[in-house]
Amino acid sequence: MPGENLTREEARARADLVQVDGYEVELDLTTGPEVFRSVTTVRFSAREGASTFIDLISAAVHEVVLNGRSLDPAAVSDGVRVQLDGLAGSNELRVVADCRYMNTGEGLHRFVDPVDDEVYLYTQFEVADSRRVFAVFEQPDLKAAFTFTVTAPAHWRVISGAPVAATEDVAAGKRWRFEPTPRLSSYVTAVIAGPYEGSEDSLVSSDGRTVPLGVYCRRSLVEHLDAHNVVAATKAGFEFYEREFDAPYPFAKYDQVFVPEFNAGAMENAGAVTFVESYVFRSKVPRATVERRVVTVLHELAHMWFGDLVTMRWWNDLWLNESFAEFASTLAAAEATEWEGAWTTFNSLEKSWAYRQDQLPTTHPIVAEINDLEDVEVNFDGITYAKGASVLKQLVAYVGREEFLAGVRAYFRRHAWGNTELVDLLRELEATSGRDLQAWSRQWLETAGVATLRPEVEVGEDGTITAAAVRQEAPAEHPHLREHRLAIGCYDLVDGVLRRTHRVELDVAGELTPVPQLVGARRPDLLLVNDDDLAYAKIRLDERSAATAAQHLDAFADSLPRSLVAAAWWDMTRDGEAAARDYVDLLLGTLLGGDGARQDSTVLLVLLRQLTTTVELYTAPQHRDAVRARTAERLLELLRAAEPGSDTQLQFARAFAAAARTPEHLAVVGGLLDGSTPLPGLDVDADMRWVLLTSLVAGGAAGDAEVDAELERDGTATGQRSAAAARAARPSPEAKQQAWTRVVDEGGLPNAVAASVIAGFGRVHDAELLRPFVEPYFACLRRVWAERTNEMAQQVVTGLYPAVLADRALLERTDAWLEQERDAPPALRRLVLENRDGVARALRAQERDGR
Repeated sequence: MPGENLTREEARARADLVQVDGYEVELDLTTGPEVFRSVTTVRFSAREGASTFIDLISAAVHEVVLNGRSLDPAAVSDGVRVQLDGLAGSNELRVVADCRYMNTGEGLHRFVDPVDDEVYLYTQFEVADSRRVFAVFEQPDLKAAFTFTVTAPAHWRVISGAPVAATEDVAAGKRWRFEPTPRLSSYVTAVIAGPYEGSEDSLVSSDGRTVPLGVYCRRSLVEHLDAHNVVAATKAGFEFYEREFDAPYPFAKYDQVFVPEFNAGAMENAGAVTFVESYVFRSKVPRATVERRVVTVLHELAHMWFGDLVTMRWWNDLWLNESFAEFASTLAAAEATEWEGAWTTFNSLEKSWAYRQDQLPTTHPIVAEINDLEDVEVNFDGITYAKGASVLKQLVAYVGREEFLAGVRAYFRRHAWGNTELVDLLRELEATSGRDLQAWSRQWLETAGVATLRPEVEVGEDGTITAAAVRQEAPAEHPHLREHRLAIGCYDLVDGVLRRTHRVELDVAGELTPVPQLVGARRPDLLLVNDDDLAYAKIRLDERSAATAAQHLDAFADSLPRSLVAAAWWDMTRDGEAAARDYVDLLLGTLLGGDGARQDSTVLLVLLRQLTTTVELYTAPQHRDAVRARTAERLLELLRAAEPGSDTQLQFARAFAAAARTPEHLAVVGGLLDGSTPLPGLDVDADMRWVLLTSLVAGGAAGDAEVDAELERDGTATGQRSAAAARAARPSPEAKQQAWTRVVDEGGLPNAVAASVIAGFGRVHDAELLRPFVEPYFACLRRVWAERTNEMAQQVVTGLYPAVLADRALLERTDAWLEQERDAPPALRRLVLENRDGVARALRAQERDGR
């Protein structure tokens, strides 16, 4: 990473100097497995006589020609930048280089399919990795047209953001030349190459054009590709966005490609979106995963307008790019697809992520200070995505939905193909809504932290409310009492169902906000602050409401209020206000045992994750073994009682396998795997077999021989990653050391395999197995950060931290490193601080649970 950073000041100075007309990029992908040939011709204007640099991370630079003048590559290139001196007003630069294929999910990623030995390539350029493939002014505000030409084996399919203009046979295979793109930032360009297969469709855009649609994946996975479902979600999104944005789709085609070893969920390359390959379902998955794929499809499609057509000037507005897509995709899912409960999913999944991130010591304003590329690399977080989207949802409630969308439409019309800053959007929203948004921006976008809202209710002898208010509290580190637009819901138990009988919408500001609308009304069974989830704030329940929820949480007629109350209880547990064992009891009883959670797959998925965290980290150590045993036994009961073939059965099977520890429970897992004691309706398919086998391996009931046999049965890339995770989960010091050596000492593992080994390494029944790695962990941090790419370094720093120890000794050792390494790179210190906070929070929760 040294030398590869780019500061905001450098980018600003270069943007003042340079304007780019276009790039012609020629890539030869037939030159062997290590490097490919990259030839870039870029035309740009500059101030006469000025100097600047162009970015290129290369294996070797062979030729640099500026305005017909040959420059010595050894003198002007350091492998990261190419120095350009003596610029003319109008310039042409040609750079010939060899660039490296990557196996980290950055730049041009190369993957070999173990099923048929076919090679698959794809680019991933965000944040600043187009420079790993061609010479480029790598910053979002230097947009240009890109014309790609690619030479590859003749039997491959080559995809880029623009349509194919022509192809020709050549000695090495075949050459594809693509039409020029519109003006784009380099990070949303793409090249995807290999024997990808799939299907084609089309739609008619709102401006009358026919837009081709392609959906592709690896040849060995294509039998599992349900392209028709992907296309259905895409068409629903096209219709919704073109109508709501009042702007036709901006590009000539729309391909969606599911690629191997992808680091994220998806990437919004203009006209050629890439998705993580796990969205091709080779085995049965929870409906939560199916819904997540739909939302991801809609998220990336929203970026075609917000992000690709109109792009942030610098990475400090990354939040707006991602938050808008997150908000828009949830809105589209709720209003244009079968997933009408998308806002419940948003609350359970996205908003809980935002609340967690916003309570870390490293939290930051939504509009973060991004001084350089290292800052932004670690800023793809819950603030950037989920808090930003939550605040946008509140902004919509504040200015009005139609006024908000009218402002967005004006924004697209005014800034199409350009770069913007936050103020440009706010200016349009102010014009359409009549609201002054400067104060709103200062409150919500320029300050950090999350407030807590508590109801205060006084009740007379006759059961009517005599006084009501909402008290707002803010943490001492971020004492911001913001203004919230929210609703208060009154819920009563009617014929066994909690129904909303009254709703008040109001603005809450300052420390105490009276709610006179409730005075004189009968005290409801449950009072819910932030009903409908309009506001971004943690909420608490008063004593009467908490008692109602404890007994009747599954009785809500609607999923969203149930999710909000459950989230409040989880938050109280994380904050040490409620005992962890009480929350476990609530989960195992009312929540997981009732019908409500079962009707919402994502809510169930999140609750099961929270159950694991609570049991393993938040329960007091002296109670933990008993809680573990009770949890596993209850999960087995729920599994056996689940409807055969249901989503609930699938999720409980996975959860039970993860929780199984005793010989009796492991025997049940073994019976499911070998078929001796099957469960009606439970499909023990390829992925479920790995879930069950890894459970046995982690419990010492299976080992290398069983893993080898399963890998022989499933020799796919997924099988290989699952085997790597299972081997790393073996409960022995030797197995943990082998995993550590592969990831830390040797390195070189592909990103997805490294992630699997790291996951298996951390899977232990006895946390003491990881104690010997505490010192090696801290000893390796600076070296790993210096030597690995950002993606791989973050995997090690976050994934190998022995959080499951969660004790005072780990906290003190982490503090010692932070004290000793004050000069460590800020991004590295941030990740270690976040690791520390998880342990500190766990200790507070354990102390509360032990009372």
